[in-house]
Amino acid sequence: MRGKLVVQAVQALMLVVLAATIRLSAAESLPLLLAETEHGQADVSLYLVSEKFDGVRAYWDGQALRTRNGAIISAPAWFTRNFPAQELDGELWTGRRAFDRLSSIVRRQTPDDAEWRQVRYMVFELPRAPGTFRERVQAIRNVVASAGVPWLQAVEQFEIKNRKALSRKLDEILRIGGEGLMLHRADAPYTTGRSDVLLKLKPWHDAEATVIAHQPGKGKYAGMLGALKVRTPDGSEFMLGTGLSEAERRSPPPIGTLITYRYRELTSRGLPRFASYYRVREF
Repeated sequence: MRGKLVVQAVQALMLVVLAATIRLSAAESLPLLLAETEHGQADVSLYLVSEKFDGVRAYWDGQALRTRNGAIISAPAWFTRNFPAQELDGELWTGRRAFDRLSSIVRRQTPDDAEWRQVRYMVFELPRAPGTFRERVQAIRNVVASAGVPWLQAVEQFEIKNRKALSRKLDEILRIGGEGLMLHRADAPYTTGRSDVLLKLKPWHDAEATVIAHQPGKGKYAGMLGALKVRTPDGSEFMLGTGLSEAERRSPPPIGTLITYRYRELTSRGLPRFASYYRVREF
């Protein structure tokens, strides 16, 4: 009997490992397009332009919502019940300047119905769909209209004639609390990976780094965090001492945490100029 129980335990463990492997493979193969940064290099007349939403990137695989890393998002069953069977790519969003609240809603393993009533799924792409992006935009509108789900919405795309008009549009979005703009080549077929087919335009840049040390504070920050020492994926190291709230200085992101920081430009040594802490990277 004991031998049989051992065999069953080993078999159960193998199933768990297999399931984890399958999930990891799914995460690695998510067909997502990632944006490059717009530095004035684009002929904007070739792109469709939309607002950049500061939400949680979410991929609908036809059965579940997933983060960009492939983890399943615990949305209420009613939220996705009438979503289409085809794949969608978009952003979960509750409004401008509301990321922290949205992050709290999405991270919960047991979803709160009342809070999810405030969430919209803003669709900006149809993964693996045929045609140009301009054609896929119309297909997105058709899919959303057919679904008839109020919180499933197509991201509005604009025609922009020149850089002066682009600048005016960016100013308009920033005035109402938006984060920036996204530019997507109108003639582009669907593609994945990081590509200049998709560009992000913001008054600042952001990037990710890993916390490798805590520098103690001095003066008014005595007994708290003074700065985070971080390392970028390319191995560059620098200090982040601005952008941290008092609560974050009292309880800083642990060493090993992946964080997002913002900066204006890069120095001649490739380090970010005027870098400041933004938030923990959770998705």
